[in-house]
Amino acid sequence: MDLQLTGRTAVVLAASRGLGYATAHALASEGARVVLASRDAEAVREAAERIEAETGAETLGVAADITRSGDIEALIDAAVARFGAIDSLVTNAGGPPPGRFGDFTDADWQGAFELNLLSAVRTIRAALPHLRASDAPRVVFIASSSIHEPIDGLLLSNVFRAGLLGLAKSLAAELAGDGVLVNIVGPGRVDTERVRTLDAAQARKQGRDEAEIRAESAGRIPLGRYAEPAEFARTVTYLASPGNSYVTSQSMLVDGGMVRGL
Repeated sequence: MDLQLTGRTAVVLAASRGLGYATAHALASEGARVVLASRDAEAVREAAERIEAETGAETLGVAADITRSGDIEALIDAAVARFGAIDSLVTNAGGPPPGRFGDFTDADWQGAFELNLLSAVRTIRAALPHLRASDAPRVVFIASSSIHEPIDGLLLSNVFRAGLLGLAKSLAAELAGDGVLVNIVGPGRVDTERVRTLDAAQARKQGRDEAEIRAESAGRIPLGRYAEPAEFARTVTYLASPGNSYVTSQSMLVDGGMVRGL
């Protein structure tokens, strides 16, 4: 399938590693010019250079702390200055710390809000004039499987990923008249550093081996294994492309059948 991404410009947040990097790589492999953002200047530069070397696509790595509105505005300005347009926006952010209700202070709640929800609001606000100028504008939120089923021990993530779902659904309706398609995609257990860290934390808490925790988690997935980041990225890439011409306001899970909700 031709996703018609050649010559298009995509901006991907939190893209120096993990799901963001895999998504940026997949978009570039389909011909898009990709702007990668990360708060780690050296890591995002190296990630952009690696993707460019492997795919031949033009890339730009921008250091940006997505909890700061000024950094977000500078990111969007840099993308437009380099490539002249923004056709696709993929919002993404690292997960907040694990824990239960009694573990968190007001500062923890505020930090998770700014990282996982307000960052998306600010990025869309900054990018929207450029998206509206595109003939195939697409927005994809990377979230979590918790948009359909809360995850034990991840209270902050559960709350603000649900808010992201509400934002995606609302914007899909509000921006449809401008041709902006908006969707949200939740990963299940994907073999990323974030998931390995959570598995390790669970193992320490229970006094068990990390491999045992991982095997137990994989056993609850009908496909019997964790996903590779590239498997997740292919779904995001389709939704972020002109090849997707009619899918909007959808919340999709790439979870191997893990979440059983209707």
